[in-house]
Amino acid sequence: MQVGVTGATGFIGSHLTRRLAAAGHEVVATSRGETAPPADLAELDGVRVVAAPVDDEPALRTAFADVDVVAHLAGIPFERGPQTYRRVHVQGTRAVASAAEAADADRLVLSSFLKARPNCGSGYHESKWVAEELVRGADVDHVVCKIGLTYGPGDHVLTQVSRALATAPVFGLVGFGERRMRPLVVDDLVDVLEVALLEDRLAGTTVPVVGPEELALETFVGRIGRVMGREPITVPVPVVGHRMLARLQEALLETPATARAQVRMLSEGLVEPEPAAVCDPLPADLAPETPFTRAQIERGLPEVRRFGLRDLRWGPDGGRS
Repeated sequence: MQVGVTGATGFIGSHLTRRLAAAGHEVVATSRGETAPPADLAELDGVRVVAAPVDDEPALRTAFADVDVVAHLAGIPFERGPQTYRRVHVQGTRAVASAAEAADADRLVLSSFLKARPNCGSGYHESKWVAEELVRGADVDHVVCKIGLTYGPGDHVLTQVSRALATAPVFGLVGFGERRMRPLVVDDLVDVLEVALLEDRLAGTTVPVVGPEELALETFVGRIGRVMGREPITVPVPVVGHRMLARLQEALLETPATARAQVRMLSEGLVEPEPAAVCDPLPADLAPETPFTRAQIERGLPEVRRFGLRDLRWGPDGGRS
């Protein structure tokens, strides 16, 4: 089968692309083309990497002309310059859906956010909701996966939390109440995406995909710290303080440790989907089963380094290190 994948060089997209290629499928992997794809991805048999901005409908129609199914995984955690939520999540999804329709694809699978919903005051949440509605209304069979906190090799979560713990002895919890989450290992998510793409059993559904273990944010951070050989000191910090810090990080750092959208996510918790009325239950045999263990953290934890001048957008390496 030939599969089109947007955001293929990103965290989830690269894992899905590797899985599909290993199973013998042909993958048309699109990315913005601003950074080089992982070396192993470009060299995989059956994978063709195409530089195509997600909102470039003519380029996507050309790239996906012969695909059987499309996985739309492109997204941004914060806005910068021309990369806005409207351009990437809304206009991009409209272009992808149009390209899938033009290719007469059998299915379009969207990776959305667990709490994406309208009229909530967050540009990230609201734009992800519009993307969901565009996919549900497209003239192509669809599956929408509403995803919470996902971790694994190459992720943002383990990388940035471990760097924060390496930089400062104190970790600020989001707000004064307990914030809970259900961490999802990327392999379990890819299992669901693979079924959504290649089988008919999830066709026409919107399904939440979260990990099996419900944890407090403090517990989550503590497990990462102990794998690093540290016992984190955690203190509650008002949500407004985190928002101010996130705004500063977005302005100064090439990749913020925490963006404003992520503060909103953590302040709400990442356990149940919203709005619940649009969701169908995930079949029991597809429910993720991998807990957030030391072994999984060690597998996904990169070489840890502190935040420093090289992380500044105008630092010695221009934000690259």
